[in-house]
Amino acid sequence: MASSIFSLASTSSMLLVLVFLSSTAKSNFNISSPYIDNLCNGISCGRGNCSVDVARPFSFVCKCDPGWRRTLGSGNEDDLQFLPCVIPNCSMDYSCIPAPPPTPPIPNNISIFDPCYWTYCGEGTCSNNNYTCHCNPGYTNLLNISYFPCFSDCAIGADCSRLGVRSSATTSPPGDSSQGDSSQGIRFLSGGFHCIGVIMMCVALVLWK
Repeated sequence: MASSIFSLASTSSMLLVLVFLSSTAKSNFNISSPYIDNLCNGISCGRGNCSVDVARPFSFVCKCDPGWRRTLGSGNEDDLQFLPCVIPNCSMDYSCIPAPPPTPPIPNNISIFDPCYWTYCGEGTCSNNNYTCHCNPGYTNLLNISYFPCFSDCAIGADCSRLGVRSSATTSPPGDSSQGDSSQGIRFLSGGFHCIGVIMMCVALVLWK
């Protein structure tokens, strides 16, 4: 019983830190500090660019390139601007593959710190070791990049080619440097959430004082 109460108290404290993150960052941190300036160096936003914004949770946002989005739905894009841009905004035929799950709600427990909680892998599984998407047989990562979701060729519409998304038979080989590699996924998820942890520790110290 005591351990459950302690766990609940710890989780509540962490969420309190997140709630006050934006305001404390503005009032207590020097935005020109080396840490803030270099925050985006540890973040990869997929088909987008990282931008420091201390008014946002985690102090950064991913600004998507035209034709890309962060989530499958349209109602929560503004709330999840820290997610990478890995969903193409083109014709995707989901009828030939299992229906995609909805974007998870913002959790009220420790899973908010688990990058795999936020990672949409399509027909694949998020690896807890390096936070990349391991595709099921018959599916491939979009753009052959291991942290992009897994789809079947039948789901990719003809108009997706304008975004560089093509069937696995016509995409560039995994060694093509123009498509990136799995290290980008590790940088975004593992490094990015490490940075988030550092931010939260700093904010906690400010609140404690």
